[in-house]
Amino acid sequence: MKLKNIVATLIIGASSLGAYAQDGLDNPMTKAVMDVYAQELANNPNNYEVLYRRATEYYRFNQYLRALQDADGAIRNAPAKDKDFCAAAHQLRGEIYQMLDKPAEALADFTKASQLDPTSFISLYQKANCEYELGDYAAAKADYSRLRAMDPRSAEALTGLARVSVKENNLGNAQQYMDDAVAMMPADSDIYVRRSSVRRMLGNNTGAVDDLIMAISIDSSSKAFRELVDIAGEDYPAVYTALGNAISQAPEQGMFYYIRAMIAQAHYHFPAALADFRYIIDNNMYNYAGIYDSMAQCYYALCDFDKALECVNRAISMSAENTSFFLTLARIQRAQGLKKEALANINKVLTKDARNEEALTEKGISLFGLERYEEASILFGEMIMDTPDKALPYMMQAWVLNDGMAQSAKAMQVYRRMLDAIPAENSTDPQSLRGFAQLFTNDKEGALRWAEELVKVKDTDGRRNYIAACLAAQAGESALALAYASDAMKLGYADKYQWTIYDAARVNVAPLRRGNALTETMARYAYIFE
Repeated sequence: MKLKNIVATLIIGASSLGAYAQDGLDNPMTKAVMDVYAQELANNPNNYEVLYRRATEYYRFNQYLRALQDADGAIRNAPAKDKDFCAAAHQLRGEIYQMLDKPAEALADFTKASQLDPTSFISLYQKANCEYELGDYAAAKADYSRLRAMDPRSAEALTGLARVSVKENNLGNAQQYMDDAVAMMPADSDIYVRRSSVRRMLGNNTGAVDDLIMAISIDSSSKAFRELVDIAGEDYPAVYTALGNAISQAPEQGMFYYIRAMIAQAHYHFPAALADFRYIIDNNMYNYAGIYDSMAQCYYALCDFDKALECVNRAISMSAENTSFFLTLARIQRAQGLKKEALANINKVLTKDARNEEALTEKGISLFGLERYEEASILFGEMIMDTPDKALPYMMQAWVLNDGMAQSAKAMQVYRRMLDAIPAENSTDPQSLRGFAQLFTNDKEGALRWAEELVKVKDTDGRRNYIAACLAAQAGESALALAYASDAMKLGYADKYQWTIYDAARVNVAPLRRGNALTETMARYAYIFE
């Protein structure tokens, strides 16, 4: 499971919810409101109040460029004497600029809003945050101090002062500010999330995780879930150990088992995840369809397809309307050689969610397996147009062209397009796959250098070393590939399916499967697969 998906799954699963949907701007009531705004602006394009309200609606649904255009119009047409409205409009535009990652522009708007309404806590707070982000720590400290004067019990002010103290290397002050904040609000989950962020800045990941677990135990804080997953990405052992400690103190709390299982799964530690999922079910802590789907994914990764099929069918029987379960089913069926059945189930997912990237990728792989190469190439080409900054669709289309259609020259063109589209500065992100495009455009030296740089970044779960092993294997460097593979397994990378079966996109260790070396390496680390 990708980390970007795990937070939503944790929030839904921990709440034992069966489904989650958000219609956004397609909601009928929202569309009706937006139609009224459009009609009013057709009659009077300079109606600043309507522009402001529509900008707010666009902002609410993450349509930031549209929101910015309307906010500009609202500010441009608003009468200067209406200070309250102007303050609100600048505040909104500042928040839009924040979401567009333009802190300097946001600061200008928050400064203006604060001048127009000196009593506004939120404007001053956002102003201080921008100053902090831009590195003006003296100004940020002054504004956080003003916030504290406005409200001595303000968690925002204390957190801001703590963060500035870290930058000033006043580590004792930073800790004291946050301890004071927690002492004032010991039953508020948000304050533990805030102290966790400061503890991370101080390099205290164990303390940060403890705070997040406390926040979750108070009210299942979704923000704490997000932060916990983020920390696991850089320090998996700290998260896993802290969750173990929480479970030992509250063994009847099913949520902690669930969180630990989901994080273990996301970091390719499938046997550990399965142990927690089974404990939850055996002890009647939850009876949530998503748990069975997660178990199916773990069994699939461990190549136990019969148990995977049993679990996913259980999930579907409990919640057939959740089409994501059919994606898991399709993967299992494809692994079992049931290609047509797999494709039919992928189409069920895409009928409900036509832009589901995982389902589209799986469909393309299934089409390849059915030798429907032209359709697969077209599908991946469309994915490239929709997401030109993502590497995998390029790799998939080039693979189809090269291996399926014997059009190596066209495949080479796709790899070159990928190198142009994926910034070199993002190359140490494993998802950039940049080294593979280098390799298949005859830059083997650059490709191997990419793999070397990839594993220099801390690898918490073996995924980086696995990708490096794939690259070295495809480059014909078997000894190097086996060294990377050994390091990946040493870190617990237990995706047996990836090691032994997966063969798509030329991003795999298939060349290592010739002979016994990979099998022997896996045997040395057999405990991670059991």
